[in-house]
Amino acid sequence: MSTTDTQFLDDFAEMSTFGATPGGGVDRQAGTAADHATRRWFGEWLERHGFQETVDEAGNQFGTIELVPGAPYVLVGSHLDSQPLAGRYDGAYGVLAAAHACARVAEQLRGTAEAPAYNLAVVNWFNEEGSRFAPSMMGSSVFTGKLPLAAALATTDAGGTDVSRALAAGHRTPDGNAPRLADVSHYAEIHIEQGRTLEEGGTEVGIVHGTWAASKYRVTVDGAQSHTGATRMEDRRDALYGAALVITAARELTAEFEPGMLHTSVSEMNVLPNSPVTVARQVVMNLDLRSPDEEVLARAVELLEKRMIGVGEISRTDITLDLTHSWGLLGYQPDGVRLARESAQHLGFSHAEVMTVAGHDSTNLKDVVPTVMLFVPSVEGISHNEAEYTRDDDALRGVRLLTDVTRRLVRGDLRQEEPS
Repeated sequence: MSTTDTQFLDDFAEMSTFGATPGGGVDRQAGTAADHATRRWFGEWLERHGFQETVDEAGNQFGTIELVPGAPYVLVGSHLDSQPLAGRYDGAYGVLAAAHACARVAEQLRGTAEAPAYNLAVVNWFNEEGSRFAPSMMGSSVFTGKLPLAAALATTDAGGTDVSRALAAGHRTPDGNAPRLADVSHYAEIHIEQGRTLEEGGTEVGIVHGTWAASKYRVTVDGAQSHTGATRMEDRRDALYGAALVITAARELTAEFEPGMLHTSVSEMNVLPNSPVTVARQVVMNLDLRSPDEEVLARAVELLEKRMIGVGEISRTDITLDLTHSWGLLGYQPDGVRLARESAQHLGFSHAEVMTVAGHDSTNLKDVVPTVMLFVPSVEGISHNEAEYTRDDDALRGVRLLTDVTRRLVRGDLRQEEPS
């Protein structure tokens, strides 16, 4: 194993101590003390390796290296925040891999006569997970102009703390020197797959060419508060019973289509009054439908809406579906896919073009700048779980691939292919 490989694994092990959980994972939700401690550690890492650290108003943390004065940046990164009781790899692997890749490319370029076309920047996007502050991918949404900064800063968590206050407790304040969207030429990101496709196929790396379509809803089930013991069963309008039927209907909906064509889930349930002796008057939860086929998704939404009518009648509740997010099948730029494929071939890595089911910050960036998205295998597809794991060989292979992709981007390979 090379010295650079050993250093990456050592850095990853040290980074994983922040917010570490007894089950071997991490819990560092956005803007918490554990998240800020990780960001502080990462800022110190950046400084030691020749980067200039800056933070923007949305909490996005950058490290920049100037190679060509005045030129835009090739931006590479992911996120350090996590879900509660999450794995060590989701997001954090991509940030550290990006930092190592950028440092290696900068060192390589300084040792050659090769003239780069762009500068280098690594980014840790704020609140990608959205577990504490909704929506997810908040930092990159603000950066790309999809979410107003004021709206993001005013977002509160369950305890009433807003993003602005959470960021103020951090290790750095914005200084106006952080990169802006106009300063970015290309974006690249590497992530664990969070699925089993690569592992089951014995494939070493994945090259993402598109995203699944998705529809996300805020579901409100309204019933009537009453006594859990004294109220006759036929008189009850139990919102929690209605919610249970919604959850069941969403799960059973997947059986209406070919296996693998529809994923559904219900999450983040809030129950009122949530008392042990009171029938619930209201339940609010998130419902998520995703598919690699837009027609399947549209049909699933149609069936879901019809089934909600029946659920309301059975439970004697009122059910409201409010669409919060939706997107169709979205592709990554073919030139970026080509460049990543050439890098994998050059390095001798087996590779496959895959779609991402999960959302990533790259799904925001790809809409505004040429973007490359890469995957490394996840053992048994486990993610958002303390047991999440990617083997060292796969993690190191991903760093080497991202380094080669970054080097090609910095020297302007994609620019040469773009139409004039």
